[in-house]
Amino acid sequence: MPLPAFKGVLMRNRSITVSVFVALLMLLSIRQTDAGSAPVYLVRISGAISPGNADFLDLAIHKANAEGAGCLIVMLDTPGGLAESMRKMVMAIYESRIPVVVYVAPSGARAASAGVMITMAADVAAMAPGTHIGAAHPVNAGGKDLGETMAEKVTNDMVAFVKSIAEKRERNIEWAEKAVRESVSVTETEALEKKIIDLVARDVDDLVAQINGLEIKGKALVDIDPANRIWIAESMRTRILKALSDPNIAYILMMIGLAGLYFELSHPGVILPGVIGSIALILAFYSFQTLPVNIAGVLLILLALIFFIMEMKIASYGLLSVAGLISLLLGSLMLFDRTGGQIGISWTVIVPTISLVGGFFVVVAGLVFRSRIRRPMTGESGLIGETGVVKTPLTPTGRIQVHGEVWFARCRTPLTVGQRVRVTAVDGLTLEVEPEASVAGPKGISP
Repeated sequence: MPLPAFKGVLMRNRSITVSVFVALLMLLSIRQTDAGSAPVYLVRISGAISPGNADFLDLAIHKANAEGAGCLIVMLDTPGGLAESMRKMVMAIYESRIPVVVYVAPSGARAASAGVMITMAADVAAMAPGTHIGAAHPVNAGGKDLGETMAEKVTNDMVAFVKSIAEKRERNIEWAEKAVRESVSVTETEALEKKIIDLVARDVDDLVAQINGLEIKGKALVDIDPANRIWIAESMRTRILKALSDPNIAYILMMIGLAGLYFELSHPGVILPGVIGSIALILAFYSFQTLPVNIAGVLLILLALIFFIMEMKIASYGLLSVAGLISLLLGSLMLFDRTGGQIGISWTVIVPTISLVGGFFVVVAGLVFRSRIRRPMTGESGLIGETGVVKTPLTPTGRIQVHGEVWFARCRTPLTVGQRVRVTAVDGLTLEVEPEASVAGPKGISP
């Protein structure tokens, strides 16, 4: 090949090589730009920690991971809640491939009880000014301490759990133990000084600016576009589940269901109470699937219903109603298992509910029992024992007036007009009667 031609081919190949190299650089630049423009996903968790909140956070973490988010910011404000739900949320945070940032906000918010574990389990723990964290000692509903029998066991279990979280995230293990054993609480400034959290941020803008570029141990670098923020809202299913996950709501639904079915059984054919009761009872049982239900509590409440039904059949002079109320109260107290520091039914719900529902059972049972022992007022049975006046001579048949109605009557003893008689039997459209005066004397003999 001539030298000029060879040089031309070489120059063309060199141009192609340079073009390919430039294209590769552009692709790498685009990939880096795309990586740096990963969106920030945000979710808000507020109120008591319940199966509804746990399910919501789990769905949010899966969504953020699946859609390539740079990180997930969880804005937290909680007084605590169910221990099992808290553990589920901690495990969901551990399993996330992208960094999870728990941000106790806005000002005035708190991360108490179960919120302590959730905050400390985050890849990045942050708090807003004017917030606090702590008071993680296991309690029952209404803030009451557990009984001595289970207190030590539950506390030690919770201490071991929170210490494992603090050790995994390299946070203050000593304070974490005190938060459970001594219910200590600290402000955001103290939490930062004691290495309980990683940073304090004024708002979401400040938080995003501080976490952008952070290296997270075991996870990807936080490389996000601060302006690209996507909020994950609660679905209708999550809202319903959160409402049904409240032990107080589940308890009220169960009481409404039992009251509706009880009224339908005592007054067959009314339909509406039975329909409402059935729906409420199904919703209550759905709630029980997500809550730590104690089967002994359910059985005691059902036993109370049986006692009230028996009150309609048996003349116990109120003893069965009293037994039903006692069984209802004990069942309400035992309905949810609190041995693990779980929340239960509040006394402000138990007292009025038992008063209303128990009173309803007693009143209905009393009315049904009275209707059963009361003498019939209509029909053939209602005529027997009634008194009337002879309208035409009974020799032995004639006519009498009873209840304002004129009936054919038959009497073994001849009677004249105006005499009063008592109905002893009904034979078709003819009444068997006897003189009223004979009621006072021996059977079959007139005085």
